[in-house]
Amino acid sequence: MSVTLTFFSPKSTESKGAIFFDTGISAGFPSPADDFKESRISLDEELIRNKEATFFARVSGQSMIGAGLDDNDLLVIDRSIPPTNNKIAVCFLDGEFTVKRLRVDGSEVWLQPENPEYPIIKITEENNFVIWGIVTNVIKRV
Repeated sequence: MSVTLTFFSPKSTESKGAIFFDTGISAGFPSPADDFKESRISLDEELIRNKEATFFARVSGQSMIGAGLDDNDLLVIDRSIPPTNNKIAVCFLDGEFTVKRLRVDGSEVWLQPENPEYPIIKITEENNFVIWGIVTNVIKRV
């Protein structure tokens, strides 16, 4: 049913960011190298909207592969974003954390995996259920 998530908090750094080449890397034909501009980019500024409410978690499991969340991916989770239909959420369900797509219809809530081998979970009053945060970005290793 669930995946195991390992949580991390963002660390404050005084870094000015990594070097960023603002060229638009071509996935088709190469472009001339002398057209690029060099600047600095901070991934914190790109990926984190609300630092106090943002956490990272590493995915363990295959239930969300159809949404592009693979085993060992690093999720950026913002706890200040309101949960709405179709958002990907980190939820605490009956003592375990899980990441699933929210399906909300009136007062009914389902947690939908993005892998047909996993069942859709209907949330009932008997469940100990909390929507912990909304996934805003995924960081992958290549």
